Amino acid sequence: MAAVQNGFPDNFLWGGATAANQLEGAFDQGGKGLSTADMIAFVPKDKRQGDHSMEISTERIARILAGETDDWFPKREGVDFYHRYKEDIALFAEMGFKVFRMSINWARIFPNGDDAMPNEQGLQFYDDVFNELLKYGIEPLVTLSHYETPLGLTQKYNGWASREVIGFYVKYAETVFTRYRSKVKYWLTFNEINVMLFSPYTGGGILTDQVENKLQTVFQGLHHQFVASALATKLGHEIIPGSRIGCMLARMESYANTCNPADVRKRQQEDQMNLFFTDVHARGKYPRYMDRYFAENNIVITREPGDDEILAANTVDFISFSYYMTLTVSAGPEGEATAGNLLGGIKNPYLKASDWGWQIDPVGLRITLNNLYDRYQKPLFIVENGLGAFDKVEADGAVHDHYRIDYLREHIKEMKEAVKDGVELMGYTAWGPIDLVSMSTSEMSKRYGFIYVDLDDTGSGTLNRSKKDSFEWYKQVISSNGEIL
Repeated sequence: MAAVQNGFPDNFLWGGATAANQLEGAFDQGGKGLSTADMIAFVPKDKRQGDHSMEISTERIARILAGETDDWFPKREGVDFYHRYKEDIALFAEMGFKVFRMSINWARIFPNGDDAMPNEQGLQFYDDVFNELLKYGIEPLVTLSHYETPLGLTQKYNGWASREVIGFYVKYAETVFTRYRSKVKYWLTFNEINVMLFSPYTGGGILTDQVENKLQTVFQGLHHQFVASALATKLGHEIIPGSRIGCMLARMESYANTCNPADVRKRQQEDQMNLFFTDVHARGKYPRYMDRYFAENNIVITREPGDDEILAANTVDFISFSYYMTLTVSAGPEGEATAGNLLGGIKNPYLKASDWGWQIDPVGLRITLNNLYDRYQKPLFIVENGLGAFDKVEADGAVHDHYRIDYLREHIKEMKEAVKDGVELMGYTAWGPIDLVSMSTSEMSKRYGFIYVDLDDTGSGTLNRSKKDSFEWYKQVISSNGEIL
């Protein structure tokens, strides 16, 4: 009988996670082309609609490119990692990071997406970043596509709505696998692939005003991403011996509001719709429960000969996911809606909420880990988890973010319990180890970092970096391999 694992394994990968479009800046430097994220403007809180889906129209893109708006685009500037990566990586190393999750901005490598040749300046930038990480013994975990579709592919092909984009993505993947084969072992194909359901523009560079049937287009686009992901997985294994390539899901663990069977069935349907994505990636085929959903919604996915074989032959090595909250669902109209959940659900009376209304549920992370491992029996990797909050800078420059420490401590405790439960967990990368531009609202005031960046929502500030209280706390967590919390 195997012994129970009492703590995190010795090779556990502690670190932090970022995305190029929220971090790098230098949107028009080094030969980079525009990406879909460069078109997302900051919207002040008093002018926001309830939904931050970030959809955008063809006409709006044309107006932005013509200079006919006076909007502020925070993701174009990020927090200037492009020029400050050495300083930032030194701070990550001081915390003891074993791994740093980052993305390559596709438009930095192929500025238009369909270019004949890659941009050498872009390739060299990531060479320099990887060299700096490896200097400190930090493993890069690289996302190929993290809401950074080259805008050229959106304008010319309507993004992933077109099957042609598979070929451009595979060429991009082959280019970076070949270039960085001696530097990067861990890769993710698409960030939160299921987000295309809620924002086709964010997840797939798709302009929905150009299509007749949005749902049909989204699922066809997802099929193209599934095939592209499988082809990239195949290539990665061939080009980089010993590489480990994973998928990435925005995990939405949900609870039934009551024990009414209608609520329980509703929760089961929500769960299936979320796990459809990992079913395809990890099992290599579409689950049968989607057949009925497609039939009832008149969705017909066009497959080319060989697609099913490609999916079946190239399943992922591990499953990674983001976890911030759980959802509570009801089949009926009862229940109070939660303020911050982008993805629906009603208020859970047993949970507290963040400054942005996201419900805080550490035990839900243990439930998620057990559910995913029971379902797939593949290694798991938590690649996003953290607390977005307002941080106050004291007169002496300190940031006493005990609330962030409390949030992370409770989640790490439950991770440890899941490991004791028998879950095979590879690592944990806290979201936003350094403050960066928010994905959903393009704010700076929604801060996640252990490192404070002096920058506000209007783009004003010195960009100076400083340590919050959570910096030393996380350093201790890593050095004790999760024993001292």
